[in-house]
Amino acid sequence: MDCKTARDTLPLYFDGELDRAASREFEAHLDACADCRGALIELDALRSTLRRDAPRHVAPQLLRKRIEKLAATETSAAPTTPARRASGSPSRWLAYAASTVLAFAAGGIAVSLWDSPGRNAEPAQASATAQLARDLFASHWRALAAASPVDVVSTDRHTVKPWFEGKIDIAPVVHDFAEQGFALVGGRIDYAGNARLPVLVYRHGQHLIDVFVLPDSTTLPGDNANLQSGYRLDAVKLGGQNAAIVSDMDQVELTRFAQLLNAIK
Repeated sequence: MDCKTARDTLPLYFDGELDRAASREFEAHLDACADCRGALIELDALRSTLRRDAPRHVAPQLLRKRIEKLAATETSAAPTTPARRASGSPSRWLAYAASTVLAFAAGGIAVSLWDSPGRNAEPAQASATAQLARDLFASHWRALAAASPVDVVSTDRHTVKPWFEGKIDIAPVVHDFAEQGFALVGGRIDYAGNARLPVLVYRHGQHLIDVFVLPDSTTLPGDNANLQSGYRLDAVKLGGQNAAIVSDMDQVELTRFAQLLNAIK
């Protein structure tokens, strides 16, 4: 895959619309292309900025009535299967309309990111540790947007650990904490800068937790840099390995999970 094809593929990958084979081809290109990795990270950052800073406007009542009328017309004209009734509901139509407007807005800005000659320039004062934190947040948000946050689904920890063998330099220590409320979902391989990292994915209630296993020499920034848009990054040890947690859990639960990881021998 060349960069021109990657530019067309990037939005589909970002939205989780590629099948597994196409995703792997795109990821293989990312392995060798720093420009495309940077564009993907910037797109993650753009979405975060839009979610945090974009102004919220209530749809005019007239617009809402028109959409509801259109939804009702579409529903009455279609076969009344349960699936069709659900897809034709007014609330779903309203959500679709809102997401379409946001998609056009984000798309316009994303094009400018691709075309900007300085898109990969980093501020001179940005440290390597701050960049690492940003990459880990971006990887977590990208996984949340994908069709699946894992490449290998866990039936138990013995299916996840062997999957990493031969695919990556770091062999992660894998434990399931389902009895403590933190079930192992699976694992994937993701990026932080130029490094490919193993990621263990856990679920706690409605929260997904990424555990990135890091090289021994890695350091993370101080606490002030580890909060972004309601998500937190914490440094932990995983069976003696350096690791980082990224999740939107509250601090109490995140600390409890970190204690479970730190206790692994």
